[in-house]
Amino acid sequence: MITIKSQRELDLMRKAGYIVARAHQRIQELIAPGITTKELNKAAEEVILNLGGIPSFKGVPNPYGGVDFPASICASVNHEVIHGIPNDIPLKEGDIVSIDIGAIYNGYHGDAARTYEVGAVSPEAKRLITVTRESFFKGIEMAREGKRIRDISRAIQQYVEENGYSVVRDFVGHGIGTEMHEEPQIPNFVTRERGPRLQKGMTLAIEPMVNEGHWAVDVLSNKWTVVTKDGKLSAHYENTVAVTENEPEILTE
Repeated sequence: MITIKSQRELDLMRKAGYIVARAHQRIQELIAPGITTKELNKAAEEVILNLGGIPSFKGVPNPYGGVDFPASICASVNHEVIHGIPNDIPLKEGDIVSIDIGAIYNGYHGDAARTYEVGAVSPEAKRLITVTRESFFKGIEMAREGKRIRDISRAIQQYVEENGYSVVRDFVGHGIGTEMHEEPQIPNFVTRERGPRLQKGMTLAIEPMVNEGHWAVDVLSNKWTVVTKDGKLSAHYENTVAVTENEPEILTE
């Protein structure tokens, strides 16, 4: 069921989004060659807790029957697409790392992802990150009353493929509110389903996942980390967005 948020609920989601944005700000300050994703996880968790939030991801049940998610952020390096588990391996000059952060405030979720450069990265990696980010903004141009989910999907897919990349098909964006994943699903590619018509008060986590090569992915043996099947780079960009009677509002910036 799709939930329409009241003004009070949107205010709580703005607070959750603010906490997520501050945690990303801290990641951006710290990320550099030599730091580990486990250290980044600790820093982000401290921000979330200090601002009165609860990490959304920590303890999420594994859909494949493995262990619950053990961290407060997802940290996916290079060919890892999403759901990377923070570890003690130092990041290297030229790596790219997608950081996904979720926080709960008074029962409401905020969710946002960014792909960060570690030191000086290749022009190819930089372009992938830029196109992924811009595809999100192409998508939210369609996040308006009266449009449909498929309008968002089409805008993202068209921009990504025009730039020579592919969009992941196995994982999609989603509604968000009192649950981290609510209806509707928001594919980054056009399907036969038009999806529901957008209404004021709907809140959406729009999140292009863009691969340098083919869109096909695998899940590693930890039953969490998703990687590109061809081993090429992947980038991720996400915000929580509210549909309004005017411009869509990004709640996680």
